[in-house]
Amino acid sequence: MTEPTAPRALKFLDWVERLGDRLPDPVFIFAWMIGALILASIACDYAGVSALNPVTHKVLEAKSLLAPDSIRSILVEMPKTLTGFAPLGLVLLVMMGAGLAERAGLMSAAIRSLVRVAPRRLICPIIILIGLLSNHAADSGFVVLLPLAGVAFAACGRHPIAGIAAAFAGTVGAFAGNPLPGQFDALILGLSEPAARLIDVHWTANLAGNWYFTATAAALFVPIGWWVTEKVIEPKLGPWMPIAGDVPHDAPLSDIERKGLRWAGLAALAVILVWAGLVLIPPTPLLDPEAVGAARWTPFFRSLVAGFFFLFLTSGCAYGVAVGAIRSDRDVVRLASESMAAMSPYIVLAFAAAHFILMFTLSNLGVIIAIGGADLLKASGLPIPIFLMGVVLLTAVLDMFIGSASAKWAALAPIIVPMLMLVGISPEMSTAAYRMGDSTVNFASPLMPYFALVLGFCQRWRPSFGVGGLISTMLPYSAAFLIIALALTGTWSALQIPTGPGAPTHYSAPAQ
Repeated sequence: MTEPTAPRALKFLDWVERLGDRLPDPVFIFAWMIGALILASIACDYAGVSALNPVTHKVLEAKSLLAPDSIRSILVEMPKTLTGFAPLGLVLLVMMGAGLAERAGLMSAAIRSLVRVAPRRLICPIIILIGLLSNHAADSGFVVLLPLAGVAFAACGRHPIAGIAAAFAGTVGAFAGNPLPGQFDALILGLSEPAARLIDVHWTANLAGNWYFTATAAALFVPIGWWVTEKVIEPKLGPWMPIAGDVPHDAPLSDIERKGLRWAGLAALAVILVWAGLVLIPPTPLLDPEAVGAARWTPFFRSLVAGFFFLFLTSGCAYGVAVGAIRSDRDVVRLASESMAAMSPYIVLAFAAAHFILMFTLSNLGVIIAIGGADLLKASGLPIPIFLMGVVLLTAVLDMFIGSASAKWAALAPIIVPMLMLVGISPEMSTAAYRMGDSTVNFASPLMPYFALVLGFCQRWRPSFGVGGLISTMLPYSAAFLIIALALTGTWSALQIPTGPGAPTHYSAPAQ
């Protein structure tokens, strides 16, 4: 970055932050969007807006949210809509354990211990890499890693919001960039399979079909995210001034803290051994006996959310007992309750977000938008590499409408996968292009389900930090990752590199 460019870039980000800070609270952003969605659903219903579902061959029609059955669904299912909001249960479960461990003092002592032995220079790339790997534990990376990243940066004397931003970028980037296949591969390629069978009834998903591609993306995301953090984000945030009462990053551990860490380590080891036994000792309840290959491990990956809960709970209790922070069962309940009280703003947001998503689904507008966008790409007549780059851009745009990666692909796959197979692109390559687009804009969108949670993590360190501040902080990552996504997708397709073992980039129809 040249000297004249940097100030202009930073001024632009400052302008974005000021503009974004004028936005209302995220809860009211969802409220305004619900109002706009209701009006749009009425208008589209009146105009007869529709799209053809390529799987069922049924016409999907826009549906007014003021129709009697829509009103009935919204009001009758309101409690279920809130409690069924997927991120809510995950956040509350993990934070119950993690909050107890933090309030008992384990987090501070563990991070200070880590910082004293880990190279300060490598903290940022290590956090981004862990964020990429956190995808294997469902979405717990958002809940677990991000607050720890802030503490780690603060312990190094660096701005904690920069650490949270780096972890946020890595955790979202994991949808496309991951060194190892995991449960998300099974989910997303599983959605590609029925779409591919519209053309080839014998096509079967290869759960490692994107491995080469995602491992390469991960290798690019780590240094790019590292560069953005140190060269753009930290200069923008300015020097970190520790909050009064924080433990200095160079404060040595006391003997009692070392004892607590030993006890916590033994407790954590016990939980790890239990989980290992559940997959290694018959009847192996965390392995799927009816699946084959990597799919057998799906229950194990999904159980890691509960695993993190027990890991933090037991190690936090062990540490608290050792240092005297926990003296009775009442202290355990008190610390866990305090951690839940801190999550109350997120519960309010979850109510608004869950109902917006429900209403978007009831109106059929989300699927219609996805199908319409895919049809526009099909009609463009672009060369294959450019077309795949268009899939990346389409997905990035749809991130602003549909936050769930599986929901978007469930809508897009029946259009994009068969369409690309007909022009010689394998389902694995089209899936890889979609994943790249889904990993570029989500962390800069206030509609991302975890956006408000991340904002809360940032506000712990800077109470005045607002929506605009988080958007402007994440935009450089979004721009950098999008450039990488477009370049990697186009180059990979042009060179016809296999996206994984036994997964060619191009598709050839089987002989009749």
